[in-house]
Amino acid sequence: MKCLTLFVHAAVRDEVVDCLREDSEVSGFTLTEAQGHSSATAEDDPFLATRDRVVGYVPRVRIEVVLPDDAVDAVLDRVRASLSRGGTAGAWLVTDAEGFGRL
Repeated sequence: MKCLTLFVHAAVRDEVVDCLREDSEVSGFTLTEAQGHSSATAEDDPFLATRDRVVGYVPRVRIEVVLPDDAVDAVLDRVRASLSRGGTAGAWLVTDAEGFGRL
């Protein structure tokens, strides 16, 4: 099992959530409000508001999805395709999930 973690700009949260809800390989996910900072932020980034440029960080959403190993690339490709705006909408990482279950 793998944990796909997405850090996306709050402006695209609904697009990503809709994509994940429609994906048959995704049985559920967790959303957490977050703030992000990157030294690689481009001034022409369409997601940056004046407030973001002044305070130095942007509103983000952290989305965690536990998936079978062989589903990660396909789900990530569908999330990328679902984004309607240009620019960088966020970042992602994949980690091993040594166990998974329900309480």
